[in-house]
Amino acid sequence: MKRREFIKKASVSTVAASTVTLTGTKISKADTVFKWKLVTAWPKNFPGLGHGANLLAQMITEMSGGRINVKVYGASELVPAFEVFDAVANGTAEMGHSGSYYWKGKSEAAQFFSAVPFGFTAQEMNAWLYYGGGLELWQELYKPFGLIPVPSGNSGVQMAGWFNREIKSVADLDGLKMRIPGLGGEVLRRAGGTTVNLPGGEIFTALQSHNIDATEWVGPYNDLAFGLHKVAKFYYYPGWHEPGSTIEAVINRKAFDALPKDLQQIVMTACKAANMDMISEYTARNNQALDTLMNKHNVSVLPLPDDVLKKLKQISDELIAEMAAKDPAVKKVYDSVVGFRSQVSRWTEISELAFLKARAL
Repeated sequence: MKRREFIKKASVSTVAASTVTLTGTKISKADTVFKWKLVTAWPKNFPGLGHGANLLAQMITEMSGGRINVKVYGASELVPAFEVFDAVANGTAEMGHSGSYYWKGKSEAAQFFSAVPFGFTAQEMNAWLYYGGGLELWQELYKPFGLIPVPSGNSGVQMAGWFNREIKSVADLDGLKMRIPGLGGEVLRRAGGTTVNLPGGEIFTALQSHNIDATEWVGPYNDLAFGLHKVAKFYYYPGWHEPGSTIEAVINRKAFDALPKDLQQIVMTACKAANMDMISEYTARNNQALDTLMNKHNVSVLPLPDDVLKKLKQISDELIAEMAAKDPAVKKVYDSVVGFRSQVSRWTEISELAFLKARAL
């Protein structure tokens, strides 16, 4: 599709009146063009995450026939990565693309809409959000900030991360300084580690300079793009901390309410399409990148020991229950997550899990 030329003089401008014919009657109307900024927590054009933001902007622009013109800004182009939430809330940008676990300072409950350790897979997460009441809880949580959150991507099960030391037992986590955000970071801290929250663009340098001993990012597709194999020896799985991480689009409520109903629907539909596209891309690209890491760069890909995973799961369950006991907002979301997980896991175990075991015979 050819790119359209859009009016660039103001954030909201008027295109020349068009004339259409309906049942013999000529109707004139002026089409309003809304110029939106979309700020992201990712480096500009970064594979997967950055591409997801670009695709979302492109779909909204093209599906609307140019009536919404969305321009994407990578991390630090307009605002720093960890200021996306505030930038959209205060109207600096109309839309943001990030992960909700970055905003635990706004509400501890926000983390649950990105990833819960040992929680939902991508398919289960979408089921909870779209059909299990999760999206309604998420939008209720963000409403006081003047924001509308919408799922807009998912990485699928991530890797446990890159380490400059082998992890053979729980004792090896003691004193480990690791970049790991969200609930997973708190779990690691309680297991004896030290956690650091860094934006993606700073991870390579921090690991190279030994300011951190380990890092998680996403998975082979994104990790290869960052060159993390050049500065760490061991690549561990599975991503216990992020089994199906949802990427959020946050929309300024006033900007959204100013749109006609048809454009509102286009924005929401584009987000849903972007959500599906990202998990599809990661599923396809991760295997290709993993093959490159293992066979071209001789990366040691290792499973975390069972006793380490059991300990991390124990701490995770204790942490989340403790948070729910202290914070009513967390409890409301926690009850929904736990209730839906107990239901959906029965089906997942006799469908997905059983099939995968059968396929491996």
